[in-house]
Amino acid sequence: MADGYHGSGGQSLVRSATSTADTATPIGEAPAFREMLAHISLAAPLNRPVLVIGERGTGKELVASRLAYLSQRWDRPFIKLNCAVLSEALLDSELFGHEAGAFTGAARRRPGRFELADGGTLFLDEIATASMAVQEKLLRVIEYGTFERVGGNEPQQVDVRVVAATHADLPALVRADRFRADLLDRLAFDVVAVPPLRARPEDIPLLAGHFALRMTRELGRELFAGFAPEAMAVLKAHDWPGNVRELRNAVERSVYRMEHVQKPLARIVLDPFPAMAPRPVTVTLAAGAPVASPTPQAAPPASAEPEAGDFAARTRQFEARLLREAMEASRYNQRTAARRLGLTYYQLRHYLKVHELLGQKPDAEAPAAPSALDQAVTPGAAPAPASRRSPLGTAA
Repeated sequence: MADGYHGSGGQSLVRSATSTADTATPIGEAPAFREMLAHISLAAPLNRPVLVIGERGTGKELVASRLAYLSQRWDRPFIKLNCAVLSEALLDSELFGHEAGAFTGAARRRPGRFELADGGTLFLDEIATASMAVQEKLLRVIEYGTFERVGGNEPQQVDVRVVAATHADLPALVRADRFRADLLDRLAFDVVAVPPLRARPEDIPLLAGHFALRMTRELGRELFAGFAPEAMAVLKAHDWPGNVRELRNAVERSVYRMEHVQKPLARIVLDPFPAMAPRPVTVTLAAGAPVASPTPQAAPPASAEPEAGDFAARTRQFEARLLREAMEASRYNQRTAARRLGLTYYQLRHYLKVHELLGQKPDAEAPAAPSALDQAVTPGAAPAPASRRSPLGTAA
């Protein structure tokens, strides 16, 4: 699937669902994403290995496809292999092929992925899961272009550009003697880092629109009426630990569950699992008589909260409360508050603006007292004097 691809403009967005992964352009307008695209364009023409790093679901395979398409090998084979799904023996055979009779069931010679990719590009996903023995053979073929099939001793010569990907910390694995330092040196001729979705929140509407249109087409519907404001607010507020893959699943799931397809999508289904009531816990007393503890009851909502069922309003209220609490605990220092919430400074400013909290001043009669969390954020730091405590509208 060509997840996260488009050209430019609305018409290109419509065509993107039918584009192939090798010829389309990744979707994104965020500065971090544009910087990554520039890095890809710079590295692609070189006939050298490239290591693609990033969290799960960020689109590392799409980056590898782009590197292959922009290279001089664009019209040659682009072969992919996920190293994590195969055992050591199977991965060895899959990469380098085997001779007839090399092992039980090997009735005839079979070429490996390196032979299939000869003249082109081989993408090795989850490279960190390869065993040390396979890593040694990879080093040799990357360095010299030669290898032997499993069960054979005749050297095979290939011309393959290797693009590897991982979400693991390879330098840390090298220090732990779980990854070969010399192989990392060869793979990391250049390293392309794919930013997580939380680092490019301005791309969420663009990606969501692309996935919604694609799902609409798949369902045979004539149109997608767009996202209602409350639905888009939910998409922007979520932190997306699964990155673009999680966003795609949430959008496609929500589109296919729409009850009124002529109206804008108002409900985002982030969690497909039904709510399960907690099971009673059985406690055995000293006398041996089992007693079932009562099922814990959820605390009743505060009277100031919106009515039950108003998911979007309750989500916005919860966000605003988190922002206010973080700012008060940080004595209205936005950078400290951003660190507390796990946001960048600019992301915090964005949320403060959305919730109309920029420029709001603290209560002068009840200045926030330093807390244990304040000391944890800035160990050993003395409380800032009152004259330096800034309102929400300043960075301090």
